[in-house]
Amino acid sequence: MWKNIDKAIPDSIFGLTEQFKNDPNPDKVNLGAGVYKDDIGRTPILKAVKAAEKLLLENENTKSYLPIPGHPTYAKCVQALLFGDTSEVVSSNRASTIHAPGGTGALRMGAELLRKFLPTASVWVSSPTWANHKGIFSSAKFPVSDYPYYDPRTKAVDLDRFLDCLDQVPRGDIVILHACCHNPSGVDLSKDQWQIVVDVAKEKKWIPFIDFAYQGFGVGVEEDRYPVGLFSAAGMDLFVASSFSKNLGLYNERAGALTILSPTEREAKVAMSHLKTVIRTCYSNPPAHGGLVAATVLEDKQLTEIWTKELSDMRLRIVNMRAALVDGLSKRGVDSDFSYIKDQRGMFSFSGLSDDVVMWLKTNKSIYVVDGGRINVAGLTTANIDFVCDSITEALAV
Repeated sequence: MWKNIDKAIPDSIFGLTEQFKNDPNPDKVNLGAGVYKDDIGRTPILKAVKAAEKLLLENENTKSYLPIPGHPTYAKCVQALLFGDTSEVVSSNRASTIHAPGGTGALRMGAELLRKFLPTASVWVSSPTWANHKGIFSSAKFPVSDYPYYDPRTKAVDLDRFLDCLDQVPRGDIVILHACCHNPSGVDLSKDQWQIVVDVAKEKKWIPFIDFAYQGFGVGVEEDRYPVGLFSAAGMDLFVASSFSKNLGLYNERAGALTILSPTEREAKVAMSHLKTVIRTCYSNPPAHGGLVAATVLEDKQLTEIWTKELSDMRLRIVNMRAALVDGLSKRGVDSDFSYIKDQRGMFSFSGLSDDVVMWLKTNKSIYVVDGGRINVAGLTTANIDFVCDSITEALAV
């Protein structure tokens, strides 16, 4: 069957990780893969997660299927994170939430549902965006277009072109927005800018689809949900794909969620009924463990406090590594100004390094960076920061 078929092109980031794993250099550094690392280069299991798993193990009494949408407590906890415990959205029951296999699964289920009822719509993604966005929505048979977002000259949002494009998006099209910690640039909208985006969406009647993979990694859990609150207050249809991969470290448990916000409770129930039919033919029921871990942490006040502190520590470590990189390059007399890296949020940064520098770092120093210069700041540690700064300084002087 496969004799006359060429190999598929490997995913660029996972392919880079494979190269890193096969590199024998003991000083190698991986700044590509999008997972959190602590200061010893490990993706840790959070203490709150370990405690929750212990409780689950002691009390588990069945391995039966979960309902198609997942455990109802999981949905309740997701909505509380997205909108707040006292939100009108929660009390009015106009949000429908399902447990999806990771944030990727949430995006894909949303895409499949939208395709069912908006077959002629187009999807708009930021330029640049997470590479898999285009693959997910193209696989769901949507045409995908870019809207301007990041300006490499100013290292900030290209606001005028961004808003002008959103103003031209046709009614009924779908616009993918990053709630916080924009991947790959690390450059977020301000509160005032978000209000303008909400106003444009409401006037032009396109459908916002928010990718919310990094809640708590920007400023804080509550602060990062600000745009979700703005859209929910506007009373329009809204899709939100969220994930516990990063903020609970549940990468391999695939604990994601798709939440559909509707103007009324009746419409929310209609949306859920059709979403369940989409899920049934895709994966039928979600995996249980990761969702139950997340729900256990968020339902238990003591575990929530432990988690909040751990999340704050992760966020602060990334902030400190941003500062260490900028200050380290400055102290080494690098001509270019990298201070903008301190203003970016989340794990990722558009470093400003050219593809030639990226290739030089990989070839000569075994420092792995994604093409385009996107780095995972969480890959920096106190043990490798001097080596990385020395190497970048050398690369820029070549």
